[in-house]
Amino acid sequence: GQPGLREAISMSCITNGSAGNRKTSHSPSVPISRKETFSSAAKSGTEKKKEKLQGQTEKKEDSHSNDQNPQMQASPSPSPQPSAQTHPTHRQTPDVKSSAPGKRHKDVIVSQEGEYIKMFMRGRPITMFVPSGVEKYWEIKTELPPEKLKLEWVLAVHPDKIRIATGQLAGVDKDGRPLQPHVRVWDSVSLMTLQVIGLGTFERGVGCLDFSKADSGTHLCVIDDSNEHMLTVWDWQKKSKVAEIKTTNEVVLAVAFHPTDKDTIITSGKSHIFFWTWNGNSLTRKQGIFGKYEKPKFVQCLAFLGNGEVLTGDSGGILLIWSKTTVEGTAGKGAKGVYQISKQIKAHDGSVFTLCQMRNGMLLTGGGKDRKIILWDHDLNPEREIEVPDQYGTIRAVAEGKADQFILGTSRNFVLRGTFNDGFQVEVQGHTDELWGLGTHPFKDLFLTCAQDRQVCMWNSVDHTLEWTRLLDEPGHCADFHPSGTVVAIGTHSGRWFVLDAETRDLVSIHTDGNEQLSVMRYTVDGTLLAVGSHDNFIYLYTVTENGRKYSRYGKCTGHSSYITHLDWSPDNKYIMSNSGDYEILY
Repeated sequence: GQPGLREAISMSCITNGSAGNRKTSHSPSVPISRKETFSSAAKSGTEKKKEKLQGQTEKKEDSHSNDQNPQMQASPSPSPQPSAQTHPTHRQTPDVKSSAPGKRHKDVIVSQEGEYIKMFMRGRPITMFVPSGVEKYWEIKTELPPEKLKLEWVLAVHPDKIRIATGQLAGVDKDGRPLQPHVRVWDSVSLMTLQVIGLGTFERGVGCLDFSKADSGTHLCVIDDSNEHMLTVWDWQKKSKVAEIKTTNEVVLAVAFHPTDKDTIITSGKSHIFFWTWNGNSLTRKQGIFGKYEKPKFVQCLAFLGNGEVLTGDSGGILLIWSKTTVEGTAGKGAKGVYQISKQIKAHDGSVFTLCQMRNGMLLTGGGKDRKIILWDHDLNPEREIEVPDQYGTIRAVAEGKADQFILGTSRNFVLRGTFNDGFQVEVQGHTDELWGLGTHPFKDLFLTCAQDRQVCMWNSVDHTLEWTRLLDEPGHCADFHPSGTVVAIGTHSGRWFVLDAETRDLVSIHTDGNEQLSVMRYTVDGTLLAVGSHDNFIYLYTVTENGRKYSRYGKCTGHSSYITHLDWSPDNKYIMSNSGDYEILY
């Protein structure tokens, strides 16, 4: 490449007070002395003159720490000329008149000469040069852009089901502080959070939850992911915990309030079903007895029939009906209602994953292994069935739609709308593993995503539909469209990158840079160069011809001491600005 790019000025910053022990990984073919760091640019004129002389004698050293400033590390320039002459982009004006030396702007420190500013990110000093056209940084007035982001589209929600409760896992915030698991009640139309419940109560996360039905949804029952799988009942509008009890050490997969018997809560999971009587602040448990019926490995889902009977679906593909009987208790105790199995039905090959009670009293069941939706009549005789095509995955959730439609959620993140007569149409499609790469078309309403699941998807942002999808040989991590819009470059986790035709999805070109994951692909504004940022700390440059169809290796930018995270071309296509995992900014 041309010397200006090859000897790109590099700026480095060091963890506070630990200049000496920083791990660097530079290519052995490029001596570290090529780097001129921020610290030398920020020194006074006399210090620079001293360094010029030292530069001729200290070539043998990889780097030397500057005693006056332990936060910075500088390397002498290999040539006796000051670098300001060889790199006109670099501003070195030690005689700048500063009207506010060492001025602090909130969390920003401006240098004595006014030529660089220092900010702290996660406790680490990040040094940045002020652009050469700016005389007094602290006099610049900037305002936030007037544009506001608004969530345009998620999913249509049935008008009856306005308020939704979701359980959140424990996690960490962006600064590494722990976030507690909780339940969030929100409005499905405005998407506003109405209530946050259970902070400090739940352990690890929330496994399952249900609104009460007999009292119009005043209460919420929750099972957490602690070892004891605590069952708690909440008056959610008052945020008050009404009752609490340990359920079992086994996995719990479902919880439900009985729709008509307001005192009954049912939980089920690994090899069990429990019927709970809730009275004020107390909960008492009765275990469901399987008796002569084979005990399933997992009782996965619950529903209620019109007569108040309980229906369960399990991992053996079986539906069981549990009816309330009246049996005489022991002496001194009155008759007690106990749930017992009254009927068994073989429903699916493989697990019954989901049950949906319909408005007309009929029932839909969804199978895992057999991928079937079955409609059952009021006497639980199978009436209709339909199989979900293999490419959508197995059935995980079923809900009733408008008229005779039903909505499915699948194991491969599809939401399908279907009828028994007309089959399925895709409402929503998602990736099935972590989503890493995103590129927007330069002028059409299209965007592309690539993910850990090796799928590349082209989406229409107006219709919210999938234009096409293609499976790569390996996970995709980053993407960028050529400015012509005809091709798109996709970087993978192995160092290979592909160029696909944006219309036909055909493979146009394939290249490899290093053997680590690629984190950013970026074309110049005019489309004549491509920069590829890698986790091996290098940026690889290619010349691009034939409207993005031909690529030739042009050079390599070295000098980052951590993996590349972002990069950006200047509008004149001459300069690159890049960031790395340790928050360096290099130009």
